[in-house]
Amino acid sequence: VVKYRIPILLTAALLMLPSFYCMTHTRINYDMLDYLPADMDTVKGQDELMEDFGKGAFSFIVVEGMPVSEVSALKSRIAQVDHVETVLWYDSISDVSVPMELLPDKLYNAFNSGDATMMAVFFDSATSADVTMDAIREIRAAADSRCFVSGMSALVTDLKDLCEAEEPTYVGLAVIFACAAMVLLLDGWLVPFVFLLSIGVAIMFNLGSNLSFGEISYCYNEKLRTIPDSMEAMAAAISDTLLSVVGSSTTTVAGFAALCFMTFTLGRDLGLVMAKGVLLGVICCVTVLPALILLLNKPLQSTRHRPLIPDMTAFSKKMCGIFPVFLLIFLLLIPPSYYGYKKTNKEVYYDMGQCLPRDIQYVVANEKLSKTFNVASTHILLVDPSLPPSEVRQMAKDMEKVPGVKYVLGLESVLGAEVPEELLPEELVSTLKSGRSELLLVNSEYKVASDEVDGQIDSLNAILKRYDPSGMLIGEAPCMKDMIETTDHDFKVVNAVSIAAIFIIIAIVEKSISLPFILIAVIELAIFINLGLPYYLGQSLPFIAPICISTIQLGATVDYAILMTTRYKAERRTKSSKESAAAALAVSLPSIIVSGCGLFAATFGVAVYSDMDIISSMCMLMARGAIISVLMVAFILPAMLILCDKAINATTLDMRKNVKPAAESAA
Repeated sequence: VVKYRIPILLTAALLMLPSFYCMTHTRINYDMLDYLPADMDTVKGQDELMEDFGKGAFSFIVVEGMPVSEVSALKSRIAQVDHVETVLWYDSISDVSVPMELLPDKLYNAFNSGDATMMAVFFDSATSADVTMDAIREIRAAADSRCFVSGMSALVTDLKDLCEAEEPTYVGLAVIFACAAMVLLLDGWLVPFVFLLSIGVAIMFNLGSNLSFGEISYCYNEKLRTIPDSMEAMAAAISDTLLSVVGSSTTTVAGFAALCFMTFTLGRDLGLVMAKGVLLGVICCVTVLPALILLLNKPLQSTRHRPLIPDMTAFSKKMCGIFPVFLLIFLLLIPPSYYGYKKTNKEVYYDMGQCLPRDIQYVVANEKLSKTFNVASTHILLVDPSLPPSEVRQMAKDMEKVPGVKYVLGLESVLGAEVPEELLPEELVSTLKSGRSELLLVNSEYKVASDEVDGQIDSLNAILKRYDPSGMLIGEAPCMKDMIETTDHDFKVVNAVSIAAIFIIIAIVEKSISLPFILIAVIELAIFINLGLPYYLGQSLPFIAPICISTIQLGATVDYAILMTTRYKAERRTKSSKESAAAALAVSLPSIIVSGCGLFAATFGVAVYSDMDIISSMCMLMARGAIISVLMVAFILPAMLILCDKAINATTLDMRKNVKPAAESAA
């Protein structure tokens, strides 16, 4: 690395160009429901809807205070928008010259309330397709302030637009706050900018982040005290830190890789992207960062300053001297933390509309739909077209008795037996009936992802299967119910896999059976505290937050514990358990504080700024988790090492021959 530092930097610079191109041309999927397993009935039903009817996305548009003639003209404009397959409104059934009041009461009340009317829009493209989002934007542009577009596609559109608009601000805040923290805590004014440049290269390569920044620089400065030549000092620094950097990053990669075991494929995408990001970060840490340090060696050395963190020797001795106090704190924290953690996991929300600002267009439209028409969610029924009309009507009546069902709309259920199908407009018939299926809409008063709507879906499915065993109930709420059941199982698997993988890695790295139990217990308690606090604070988290934070906090911050434990083992060869713990804490704590504060600074500013709850919640959990993990490693881990010293000596391979008895060490 030292010899080829210039080619390394040139190669990195050249690779930035294709990386930037690929990054800007990588499509981001904002539709959570798109990650459901393909073999689920709800997913199959969505595919069948597209194949049979040419319909994918679906939306209700609420129009307020607009004359009938203007609504009809608006409907015509919407119908001309690319990828709008069908627009259903009053004039789909009758001419606008015929008064709406002549419609059957059920149909009139379904689409009219006061001075508001509602039209249903079907698209010929998928919910989160780019062309669907373009169509949503075009519909909004064609309408005015009296029109409100609801539906999952509107949610995805607003989510995408808001994320893309705010992403530069998030990055800017992360850089500014992380830089400020490192300027204060490190020993040079220029060092933070070199670190961030190296991290930026890794992020550009794969949107990854280097969680072990600073390792090379610390060791390099230490080597310069004994090796005058900067090239030789850097070579020695890389040699000494390579194994620790790679070893510590392996736990982070393992935590992220565990997400790939989710059947909800969002986990696979997150796991692969973040694991590759960490690997690229490590590569940059041991190649690009040393090359940059050597290139900028003179200004780096000339801008060094006294670090803010003082010598920790006296502090560490005092903390280890009262280690029973911290053991008691450890025991007292377990019950409330675990209770809060379990409660938080049960009270997460799945409706992504809850993470958006209250004044965004989708949220406003959904509130209009709910308040004006008492419709909180819409399900779609696909039934056999050969089913007798009388049975379809009876099925609809049975479903309308289910709590929370406002009405069931279809050809037979709305118009009744007295109106022959032949007299209906062809547009309406072709919209609701194909050669393989008949389509009915079920409007519900219950919100998506609520316990009430889940029970309602079970009741509707039971009725549907009684009349048509091959029938399907699809839509946002049924898909969301499947997602809840899928992710609930997935999260248990991911937790078990991540803990098992990190246990094995620690056991191999530390050559110990007991140390993995101790280290994981300390970090898991930090996770319980972090994820238990939202319950006690009365906060609700997006469903993806607990599992992501569990893997990120475990994989990333267990490195702090590994760093201290490795030093403890080295010190224990010549010192007593208390002395070894104090020495390990004194040496390791500055590095742990810098790393933890860097992660805190990079995420806390974004958490405070963001209007999107999913982003602010995730960032706040990461920021708080970093600090909690630092505190747990600083105060609880040394106490655990002292308490379990005999067990550690007996179950750790490279300590059995070298460790001196405590009495002899003290003497």
